[in-house]
Parts: sequence; structure tokens; C-alpha cells
Amino acid sequence: MPKRISIARHLDIAELEQLYRQGKDPVESHQYQIIWLLAQGKKTEEVEEITGYSRTWIYALVKRYNKFGRSGIGDRRKENQGAKPLISDRHQAQLWQALQENAQDGGLWNGRKVADWLSEVTGIKISRYRGWEILREMTFRLRVPRPSHTQGDPFEQEAWKKN
Repeated sequence: MPKRISIARHLDIAELEQLYRQGKDPVESHQYQIIWLLAQGKKTEEVEEITGYSRTWIYALVKRYNKFGRSGIGDRRKENQGAKPLISDRHQAQLWQALQENAQDGGLWNGRKVADWLSEVTGIKISRYRGWEILREMTFRLRVPRPSHTQGDPFEQEAWKKN
């Protein structure tokens, strides 16, 4: 028989219900509902069915509540600052200056050339795709003319461009 989840007695059942029913923040309210239902003795399967949350998330929430109490409840996404940028502002400014001129090989800039340049400057291996993403973020576009048909009539092509 599986072991039941135990809820630490930071708050009594009536307080949990009140926090659940009167909560202004929907995320916080749903989390109090989960804790309240489990504190009443409901099984995890029932709580899953009632709330729609997965068993993994319920276990994580209970663990956080048991450890931190009331401060463990709530939406923590705003505390997550995300990953640090791949390149610093200084490297981005250097790249912007480099993009104002032709690439090292004399051609136009593309994702591979940006990635190679940044890898050389930063010492971090940067993929071609990330080079292309950085190029797009900086509002640069690949400025390579589309190839013209080898058997096309140049006069007809020019007339087409004008229309």
C-alpha cells in the first residue's frame, strides 16, 4: 500500500480553506486548494482529478509547502530571471560595428560568419543557427540577391522588375 502524503501543520484546515476561497491570485488559490484537499485526507488521485494538476506537480507543491509553509505557496515564475544572454552588451556593440562593413571574406554576413566571428571574440563555441538568430535579433537580413534563371532573358527580367 502506498504511503500517504503528509501535510505539515503550518495552517489548520479552516485557514487553508479560507485562503483557497478568498485568494485573489488564481495560481495561489489553486495551490491552497491542493494543500487543503490533501490536509482533509483526500488521496492524491482524487486531488489530481479535482484540480487537473499532475501527481508530480502535487508532490513538488507539498514538498515546498512542508518546507517553507505559507511562503512556499504562490506563483514563482516572476522570480525566474531566465538564462543570462549569450553575448554581452559590449560584444553586441562590437558585432554591430563589424556588421556595418563587409564580412572578413569580403562577402555578406550570414549566420555562419556571425557565429565564427563571435566564437573568436568571446571564446565560446557558437552554432551557426545561434549566429543566425543573433543576426535576426539585431534586425539584419541576409542581403543576397536571389539567383536568376540561367536561360532567362535579361531584358524580360528587367521589365518584370519594373512592373
